[in-house]
Amino acid sequence: MLFSLARCLIPLLLLNFVGCGRILRTIKERVRDLQLQRNKQLLLTLTGGGQQPRQHVKEAWIHQPLDHFNRRDGNTFPQRFFVNEAYWRCPDGPVFLFIGGEGPIFEFDVLAGHHVDMAEEHGALLLALEHRFYGDSINPDGLKTENLADLSSQQALADLALFHQHISQSFNLSRRNTWISFGGSYSGALSAWFRGKFHSLVYGAVASSAPVKATLDFSAYNNIVGLSLRNEAVGGSEKCLAAVQEAFAALEAALMAGNIHQLAVDFGCCQIPKDPDDQIELMENVADIVMGTVQYNEEGVLMPISELCAVMINKSEGHVEEMEAYSRLVKLSQIYRSISEEPCLDISHENTVKDLMDTSLHSSRRAQRQWMYQTCTEFGFYQTCEDTTCPFSGMLTLRDHTKLCAMLFGISQHSLPAHIAFTNTYYGGDNPPTQRVLYVNGGIDPWKELSVVQNRTEEGEEAQTVFIKDTAHCADMSRRRTADRCSLRKARLEIEECVSSWLKAADQEKMEKRRV
Repeated sequence: MLFSLARCLIPLLLLNFVGCGRILRTIKERVRDLQLQRNKQLLLTLTGGGQQPRQHVKEAWIHQPLDHFNRRDGNTFPQRFFVNEAYWRCPDGPVFLFIGGEGPIFEFDVLAGHHVDMAEEHGALLLALEHRFYGDSINPDGLKTENLADLSSQQALADLALFHQHISQSFNLSRRNTWISFGGSYSGALSAWFRGKFHSLVYGAVASSAPVKATLDFSAYNNIVGLSLRNEAVGGSEKCLAAVQEAFAALEAALMAGNIHQLAVDFGCCQIPKDPDDQIELMENVADIVMGTVQYNEEGVLMPISELCAVMINKSEGHVEEMEAYSRLVKLSQIYRSISEEPCLDISHENTVKDLMDTSLHSSRRAQRQWMYQTCTEFGFYQTCEDTTCPFSGMLTLRDHTKLCAMLFGISQHSLPAHIAFTNTYYGGDNPPTQRVLYVNGGIDPWKELSVVQNRTEEGEEAQTVFIKDTAHCADMSRRRTADRCSLRKARLEIEECVSSWLKAADQEKMEKRRV
């Protein structure tokens, strides 16, 4: 019965999100809420039918040091995790660890998803650990700027190492239990880095859509968005890309001409974009609709690329007159607001800053402030549009992103390049961990540019990769669906074969050690 459950539930594996636009955040929050609602309803149905899938899942807490690297600091924080023993072949079965990223974890992280399917096959103990300072794993004053100093990927990896020790003691685990880590997006990078920094603790790591290379100016993101809009395999075309470019040029021209009142009416804005910062917010919000469509194509987030292109090149049934590109962009915005049930587009830069300055505990589940801090101190990842390949507007600049670092946290814009350089030096940058790390990427996912997609690194080291040419961000992590593309089905089989080979190799190594 639990076998069918894992395939019925909708996994919450695509929630880890490294973009920072308002609409992109809204899209992810709505998808998370919808997935939770559907899964809860399904669990109620299954429970009514006599099944008890939740009886195998336990929520628990571990008190972690706030600063692993300062032994004189005895302060701690509570870190949440879930355990699912339903498939575990005790005592020798492997351990599958799902690593949380920049958001809360849920019990469904050990109930649904491709890693859960594989856990059932291999008799694995399932674990999910929430990232420090996200979700409920935070102290009441954790979001204050002075306390965010303890939020970093290095501290998160140390959390994982101590968690490994805690679980090993709690379940009487030993070297006979092979650990495999899983993660997607930022947590995919953590999965790879955990294997690289603590290779004695985790035997292999699956890193889906993992941006392992930090970069300050991530202009390549929007370059890939443009390429995806013209990709015929996913419903794009040259005409579609040209229409998007034309539409955004018209939007920018209208802003430059000062037609702000009409723009506010056309795009259903909550405010009149009088201030230049509000005008940038408007441009970013509309661009977010296109970015989100590409990044999560066919994942049920908003609309697939094919539908977006149908709107932008006016392929809707019943239309006789050609609409101007600007009008099509207005229509796209209307469709977004209808789907998201938003009465208007909030384009207030003041509201954006206010949200990011919110240090109340409830905001930890929204994650904007924490993730903004990590982009300022570790990663960058700012999706700019100053490159000529960008399909949107040059109004989306690096400076407008980085000035928030100084405004929110007192972090100088001039210090950011050094932070990015340290991250790449610490983790490898173009040469990240590769031994028994499987990098999985989708061909239309913009984040592939910061991951490993070739079978060799810059220094010529062999790398294990799965490249799915026509899928989007973290698509491989979802449960199997009848509508899945053939390339996605094939990729999941490759991932399964890789994980199986690691477990067999680990068993072989254990046998050889026993003979000695």
